Amino acid sequence: MLVARSTNPSFATAVSGAGVDAVASTAGLGTALEDSATVEVADPAAQQTTGDPTGEPLFGQQWDMTQINVPQAHKVTTGSPNVVVGVLDSGISSTHPDLATQIAKDKSASCIGGAVDTAEAAWNPTTSDHGTHVAGTIAAAINGIGVAGVAPGVKVASVKVVNDDGFIYPEAAVCGFLWAADHGMQITNNSYFIDPWECNCRNDVRQRPVWTAVQRAIRYSQNKGVLNIASAGNSNVDLQHKFVDAGSPNDGSFPVEDRTITGACLDLPAEAPGVVTVSAVGPTRLKSYYSSYGQGVVDVAAPGGDTRFRNLGSPSTLTDAVLSTTFNTATKTNGWGYKQGTSMAGPHAVGVAALALSAHPGMQPGALASWLERTADALACPSGVYNPVPLLQGFEATCSGGNRNGFYGAGEVNAYNPVR
Repeated sequence: MLVARSTNPSFATAVSGAGVDAVASTAGLGTALEDSATVEVADPAAQQTTGDPTGEPLFGQQWDMTQINVPQAHKVTTGSPNVVVGVLDSGISSTHPDLATQIAKDKSASCIGGAVDTAEAAWNPTTSDHGTHVAGTIAAAINGIGVAGVAPGVKVASVKVVNDDGFIYPEAAVCGFLWAADHGMQITNNSYFIDPWECNCRNDVRQRPVWTAVQRAIRYSQNKGVLNIASAGNSNVDLQHKFVDAGSPNDGSFPVEDRTITGACLDLPAEAPGVVTVSAVGPTRLKSYYSSYGQGVVDVAAPGGDTRFRNLGSPSTLTDAVLSTTFNTATKTNGWGYKQGTSMAGPHAVGVAALALSAHPGMQPGALASWLERTADALACPSGVYNPVPLLQGFEATCSGGNRNGFYGAGEVNAYNPVR
């Protein structure tokens, strides 16, 4: 794959021909990161660390950690520093008190534009704290300061793929997968989708090169020993079946189209072969109202938050969304706050995978993915049409399958089962 830049409007035609499989422009093809509003919480008073996650000042508000048995898992292991997780996202605050000791700075880089920049400023957040929130769920330190991560003993690397406008361009994502693979990361977290179309169709000449390049990069990383874990998306669509996408592209680069999504179209990276796809559940362990789903697509579920009964579209309570580390990009200050989305579910599964790999060193990506699924807590389909917001249309969903089903895959991840 080559990334070229040209002001010639006929460039794609000029370089097509013998030896070139496909050409497409990625100009204007970034997808704005789905970044729910952050509800900040007060800066907690630091206290003496106990080495126990339940002793962290804000742990009492981390219902998600209790739900997947993190305290029990930490009695076995908090994770190994030899396990490095690549957070392909908007950057991680290197000054956050819950993360400063957790970041593998020598493995962190920006991939914006498809070119690597290892300067610390380059891989720090600039306009979004999404990546900082994700990183805290995975590995926030047990240090008596704020929250606890699922795997506080492992390291996270910031691999920045989201530009200052909130767009995830294909070349940045490809660069991110390659960087993670070549720098010893065993797991990556991918809480985004690529391209302005929610699904990328290999039978569309505008998207086929992206479709091909991203999957090549993912295969490359898998062959290097990386397990890639991705969020299912927040559109409440059945990814297994055809549906009409009437809202893409979403960045103003082309007229919005009504497209019928068929088997030729994939949500990338979530539906790429070998990627573990994660749906979201709330405190009741039911599918979150926004979470996409699909039998044969979703592999596992994890806490992502669900504020549907309070204020649709943004986490408006401190009880039903996910609490983690934050960074105010306007004031350049660190903090803690709540977000919800499958973006928050993915890092829970990543953290559990990191604990499993710490307990069972050398486990290859396929075996680790299987272990994550086999140790999950099975969740049954809700009967009939599932509509968590009965007074509003558009949230209806139907679950299919038995012990492995379209809403939850093999079930909700359990941090204790893979390590005990």
